[in-house]
Amino acid sequence: MITEIFGFLAVSSMVTMYALEKRSHIYVLGFAASCAAASLYAVLIHSWPFALVEGVWALVALRRWLQVRPPGQS
Repeated sequence: MITEIFGFLAVSSMVTMYALEKRSHIYVLGFAASCAAASLYAVLIHSWPFALVEGVWALVALRRWLQVRPPGQS
């Protein structure tokens, strides 16, 4: 039950952060974190293809955040 709630929150967060990405660079970082959480959920339920795809999305989003964040911010 707890695992399903975690998965629901991770995927809901992904959708929300993705929808808000154009408003601020912080939502891009939130999307990356949400993808990482969804990947962790997939590992917990032993869904390895989903875990791999979400892990890749997390890295892509993190790379995009590094490109869109304001200069001088880490």
